Amino acid sequence: MESEKTRRPGGRSARVRTAVHQAVTELAAERGYGNFTVGEVAARAGVADTSIYRRWGTLEALSADAAIGWLTEHSPIPDTGSLTTDLRGFAAKVASDVSGPGGLGVLRLAMALTNAGETGQQARNQFLMARFEQLRTMVDRATARGERAPDPMDIVDHILAPIYVRTLFGMGPLDPGYTNGLADRLVDQSA
Repeated sequence: MESEKTRRPGGRSARVRTAVHQAVTELAAERGYGNFTVGEVAARAGVADTSIYRRWGTLEALSADAAIGWLTEHSPIPDTGSLTTDLRGFAAKVASDVSGPGGLGVLRLAMALTNAGETGQQARNQFLMARFEQLRTMVDRATARGERAPDPMDIVDHILAPIYVRTLFGMGPLDPGYTNGLADRLVDQSA
């Protein structure tokens, strides 16, 4: 009787990806983008640098993948049945995420990729497109429910930008009163 191979969810590849992404965001938060190498990422993640080069090719591509992975895994778009509560939940989650472990590193990565040449700009654009697609999903759901919804770029301007700026410059607090106010003002403006 042949034994059937059991496939583990995630496995080694997922563990390596998680460890490498965590190493990138930690190093970016500690030192800023451009102040660490693939070798340092590999050492912190406990993998060979050749594994990183084989899978991602460049530090820019790795950084973009880490930022996009963090964005999609840690910052899902809420679906509460109401645009107001979706935006409030989204604002609260973004504030919590960027204030928590890795959040500042991801923001610094996304900003730094702008100045990292063509590859870096492509990586930054991938990050922004991933975030924009998340916002488009929220807006499309609200529109399908018959709600008047803002343009996704208005969500960037009125919710993401203020939270990101406060985080990058250490201006607080990002408490529920603040994040709810951002969401409520955007809904009021869209009405």
